Amino acid sequence: MYKVLVACRAGVGSSLMLKIKTQQVIKENNFPIEVEHGSLDALNGFNGDAVVTLIDVAEELSSKGLKIDIIGINNIIDRNEIKAAMEKFLASKGN
Repeated sequence: MYKVLVACRAGVGSSLMLKIKTQQVIKENNFPIEVEHGSLDALNGFNGDAVVTLIDVAEELSSKGLKIDIIGINNIIDRNEIKAAMEKFLASKGN
């Protein structure tokens, strides 16, 4: 089971919608992924495999040398984009 943190700067609006859509995609496809939600501040104590966030935030995080995967999403309500991103993440882990 993999653990991902769905986050945005404040951890309220956009990331909450992204969390809901991500959970729907995970459930529909039986992906072995558990979802947590929070602001970017939650990254400090997060002990998981990846962060799922908006593309602009993902680009910022990429320059910080984090030890977890960074998954950027352009359209937070596009379930096909989210599914493709989750499949790519799982494939990178050998699933």
